[in-house]
Amino acid sequence: MDDFINRFVDNAADFLAKRPGLLPLVGLALIVLNFLLQIIPGSGTWIVDTNFFLHLGLIIAIFGLLLIRALD
Repeated sequence: MDDFINRFVDNAADFLAKRPGLLPLVGLALIVLNFLLQIIPGSGTWIVDTNFFLHLGLIIAIFGLLLIRALD
């Protein structure tokens, strides 16, 4: 199990090192998705009410920006 986790982390680090702006772009896309869901009338689900995609997008974008510096 430990070997699987080590390989997964190594592969993820290699993938993200080649594409440094991917996570911030994904985070921004989630923030825009949250905005679009807010302006659609009648979409009163818990995801819209809690701004789930806004919070998830912010976390992913900030993590991606920090990861760019670490993998550089």
